[in-house]
Parts: sequence; structure tokens; C-alpha cells
Amino acid sequence: MRQQTHKRGRFTNKTVAIVAALALGGGGAAIIAANASANGGDNDSGENRTVAAGSWTINCPDVGQQLSSVPRGARPEVDKNLAELDSQVAKAYQQMSEGGRSNDTVLSSLEQQRGETIDNIGNAIDQDGQRPDDLDSMSNCQMQQVDDGGDQNDQQVDGQQQGDGQQGGDQQGGDQQGGEGANDVPGNAGGQAGNGPSQNDFVDITKVQPNAQGDDGQGQQQGGSNGTFTSECGVGEANLRNSDNVIVAPGVGNGAHHTHDYVGNDSNDAFADNQTFEQAGTSCNNGDKSTYYWPVVRAQDGQDEADANDLGGGREGNVGTILTPKSSTIEFQGNPQSEVVAMPKFLRIITGDAKAFTNGDKNANASWSCTGFEDRQLTDKYPLCPEGSSVTRTFDFQSCWDGQNIDSANHRDHVAFAGEDGSCPNGFKAIPKLVNTITYDVPPNTPFAVDGFPEQLHKPITDHDDFINVMPDDLMSKAVDCINSGQKCN
Repeated sequence: MRQQTHKRGRFTNKTVAIVAALALGGGGAAIIAANASANGGDNDSGENRTVAAGSWTINCPDVGQQLSSVPRGARPEVDKNLAELDSQVAKAYQQMSEGGRSNDTVLSSLEQQRGETIDNIGNAIDQDGQRPDDLDSMSNCQMQQVDDGGDQNDQQVDGQQQGDGQQGGDQQGGDQQGGEGANDVPGNAGGQAGNGPSQNDFVDITKVQPNAQGDDGQGQQQGGSNGTFTSECGVGEANLRNSDNVIVAPGVGNGAHHTHDYVGNDSNDAFADNQTFEQAGTSCNNGDKSTYYWPVVRAQDGQDEADANDLGGGREGNVGTILTPKSSTIEFQGNPQSEVVAMPKFLRIITGDAKAFTNGDKNANASWSCTGFEDRQLTDKYPLCPEGSSVTRTFDFQSCWDGQNIDSANHRDHVAFAGEDGSCPNGFKAIPKLVNTITYDVPPNTPFAVDGFPEQLHKPITDHDDFINVMPDDLMSKAVDCINSGQKCN
């Protein structure tokens, strides 16, 4: 059903221009050649099909998310091998993009590599614990089809259903919310590098129905905490960007396979440890040494960045001009049911899922919108904003902690989201809830995309944010006092 447009005039022309840019961007997008043999077009089997990049991608089981228990002594070896699994998928995707090898050949080689690496993970866990029963079944990968509009349609090459309906009807944006915008314009797009985003990944924000409740204090109970504490840490510097991820791939260069912006702690790379963070400087004006980092956003403008020939950059499909945020707001909030307790130093939290396009939306959490339209939040669409409105990304972090661990094997089990009423799971304690909102002024008539793993096709649902608490103890105490006493401290 077509929705009323809240603002008219130049917006429609801008929407058409952006979608046209998507359709033309990359002028000769990269091709995934299923088989480069001369007679490849005569056989319509999965092996011999040649399709536009972005029409297919690789879907492998996310081993890291399945490891709920890894002995501490085994974690360095496990983390190293998990990072190797990501590298193997990235290389396989690149091989398919370049052509010259069949699907079966690439996937067979990938499965063999993954099997050996997963065996290393199992052996490392075996030394101090019990090898997970289903670990050996996770080496297999599938070619996963993406429909012409760019959305996942849960089909494998052989037509069998893939996954559990991820990107299904419960996703935000698109048709469910009446978003039309980019969908009204025909054509196919593969993004500047040929691996996304697609035109169907964008939606006119004025055609999205309001779906976000305002912060009106609803649910606040006696004994709750409604204060806030803000750290002003800037918007990041180009010389601090890197494609590491010290939480999920410590000690491994290019562990993220995409570039991050960093604010706060100025010494975050793959080789940083807690002592490094403690001794580092910070961009925060209150002495907060925590590290806050997120994937960069790039304008799909046909331009090369400094990392155009680097891993994590252009060599892995992350291309275009990196947009420096207009602003980044870092705010810690309370809990409607109870007071909050201090976060332990070096607590690590990841919100969102960098592999949500293939993993499904279980852990997808980031939301996109436009200034002036904050009551309309999108998870699986990028917003097209009217003139004078900025693109926003908002990350609500988990605000319940198990009271013991600063991290967990899958980097999720030690923290949890509070319920709608603010309640934490049994055994968990309420901690200050980090809310990070980032805004961008996107150049007119220019599509954009978040950096990501190459096989994730730059889908907006893969957006995510990372945090390590390195606040001095007295500053964390001040934050807790402000929140619990109902003050707003900056």
C-alpha cells in the first residue's frame, strides 16, 4: 500500500538520482563467474551459471557464534583459527568474483580448508575442555542466491531452502513499512565494487511508517534509574582507522576484513591488550579511555580511498570515499526497574552482527534513520533522506551483565539485552546502557554503504558497533551516581 509522502518537492528527484547512480555505479560491476569454460552458457546447472555479482553469495556456518564454552587457555588458539575461517571465506568470494574457477571447485577447496581449521579449533578445546559435538559438521558452505532486488531469498543453488527465514517478514523497512523509494525504479545495481549495495537496499524515509516509541519515561518504576552520562569523544581520525578487531580477532591483522572508525582510546589495533588501553591517550574530553569503534560508511562515488589496494579496503570490496561522521553521541542511560551497577573495567560488548545477512537477524540490532525522522528506524534498509536531513546510525548496547565475566567465547553470552520492562535475565545485573548515535552528511545524489565482510554484500542489516570499557574507576563511579540519581551529566 502506497504511503503518504510527508515532504515533497526536490526529494523525489534526489531519490531517482541516487537509484540511477546505484544502477550505473561501478560501470561494469565485477562478475561472479560460476564457470569460465567456453561452453559455460550452454549448461544451466549451478556449476556453469554466470551471474552478476551480488546475485549470489557464500553462506557458511558461523562457528564463532556456536562456541558457547571455550576454556580460557584455548581462546588465543581458537580466536586465531576463527579469524582464519573468515579469511578463507573472503578469499573464496574474491576467487568467484574474478572467475576462472567453478563454484564446485572453489567450494570444495573452501570446505577442505575449513575442515582443517575447524579441526584445529576442536583440538585446542579438547586440551582443556570438551569438543563441541556438532563442530565437525560446520565446514560445509553453500552458494546462496539473492533476488534481483538485492534481498536474500533463502535459496541455495539446488533450490533447497537455506536458513530459518532470515531477512523475513519481521524485518523493518521495505514493503512492510510502506517504504518504496528505490524500489520504484527498475534496474540492477552491484555497488561501486560489484558486491553491493543494491538499489533495493535503500528506502525513502518519508514513506516509512513511524515505528519507534519516544523516550517518554514509560515503564519507569520506583527504584529505577533515569539519569544519563555523556562522554564527548569526537568523530574519529583517519590515521587511527584500521581493519583489525581486537575483540573477535586479537593478534590478527585485518581480522575484521573491513575498516573501522575509532573514538576514545587512541591505541586500538589487533595487538592492543588491557595494559595498552590503560596506558593510552584518549579523544574523550573527560578522560574516558574506553574504545568505541564501528565500520566506516563510504560514499559510492567512484573515487578511490587510500586503502583502495589494501586488504580490508578495496581488495575486499570496501570502496568509495570514507565519510567522516558529522557527530557521534556517546550516552550511558539507566534502567526503568532498578539502579545500575558499575561496568567492570575492560568489559567487552558487541552489538549487532557483521554477518547478519547470512546468519539471519537474530543478533541484528543497529538502526538507520534521518535527522527529523527519528521516529522511523530501519534495520535492513539504508535511508534516503530529504534535503537538509542527515543520515543517522543508532546502536543500543546490551545493558545486563552476568556479574562475573568481561567477555565470553562468542562475545555475547556474558551480556544480555534488558526486557521491554527493563528486567534483566536471572543472575544478570543492570549496567549503564550505552547508546551511540552517529550522523553523516552524505553528498547529494550519492548512494552509500557500510563496510563489511565481502560476502555480506554491504547490507545495512550487517551494521554493528564495538565497545571496551576503559573508564577510570572514579569516572565510572561518577557515571553510575549520575544515572542512579536522575541527573544528566556531560
